[in-house]
Amino acid sequence: MSILITGGAGFIGSHTAVELINCSEKIVIVDNLTNSNMQTIDNIKRITGAEFPFYEYDCCCKKDMTKIFKQNDIESVIHFAGLKAVGESVEQPLKYYENNLQSTLLLCEVMEENDCNRLVFSSSATVYGSPKTVPIKENFPLSATNPYGSTKLMIERILSDICISNPRFSVAALRYFNPIGAHKSAIIGELPNGIPNNLMPYITQVAAGKLKCLNVFGNDYDTHDGTGVRDYIHVVDLAKGHIKALDYAKNHSGYETFNLGTGTGYSVLDIVHAFEKTNKVKIPYKIVDRRPGDIAICYADITKSKKILSWQAELGLEDMCKSSWEFTKKAFNN
Repeated sequence: MSILITGGAGFIGSHTAVELINCSEKIVIVDNLTNSNMQTIDNIKRITGAEFPFYEYDCCCKKDMTKIFKQNDIESVIHFAGLKAVGESVEQPLKYYENNLQSTLLLCEVMEENDCNRLVFSSSATVYGSPKTVPIKENFPLSATNPYGSTKLMIERILSDICISNPRFSVAALRYFNPIGAHKSAIIGELPNGIPNNLMPYITQVAAGKLKCLNVFGNDYDTHDGTGVRDYIHVVDLAKGHIKALDYAKNHSGYETFNLGTGTGYSVLDIVHAFEKTNKVKIPYKIVDRRPGDIAICYADITKSKKILSWQAELGLEDMCKSSWEFTKKAFNN
């Protein structure tokens, strides 16, 4: 019996693959390599010493997804595949709705046709929209301030409805916050194609001299230094949260949501200064206009995950900054 990881060559998917193998699980990865590359698959094998099937398929193709299920004994799915840039989603909403919704609908159809009833879904804190208070609890009102967030919210509702219609179906939707950091091997991490959309890879590429300056989107938010505040979590902690969620899904039916974060908010400039202090590297930055769809403050209440999943983050901000930089240095020196 194997666990299918969609988007398993991506940043979070690759780290989750490593943690699953470390737990002696058999995995299968599918990824269309739109925002990743084959080297990541090779590096997962290098870290773990394990072999596993990999399919360069698109989750929007039902024929190909069916083939994966027919060729492998899939018992559970962790679903990462999808487009994820907030700014791009504002510019190209149809692209996001088509890709993210269609891939999930087809995946669920194929799962039902192959009697596979366990799913861990990669959701996002964006489903809380602009919360009135923080920290954010799972029972807060849901909304979205951008098309990317809307796709996550719609998918959550679809999965909830499937669980109502099929009493055997089990979904753990993980609303995680801002993953950063890299594996201790420094051979898998976050290295997006093109200009980074997320803060830490932008910082590391500025530090490496690949980009001249960090753009800080707005300094007039109602925060301690005017820049946006987020809950940053080490990607390895996040990956381990998926293992806990999978264990939960194996032993429960129905639909459940969990926040995965640290419960602490850091501003953009907090992260910049922490990176500079940890790695002894200066990061030039400039203040530019706010990005459409961004909110001021977002950090998690993780009480539910601690209680039900027996999970909490263990790695701190220094670990996040150091591992991100070690990975980037190695990536650009190869």
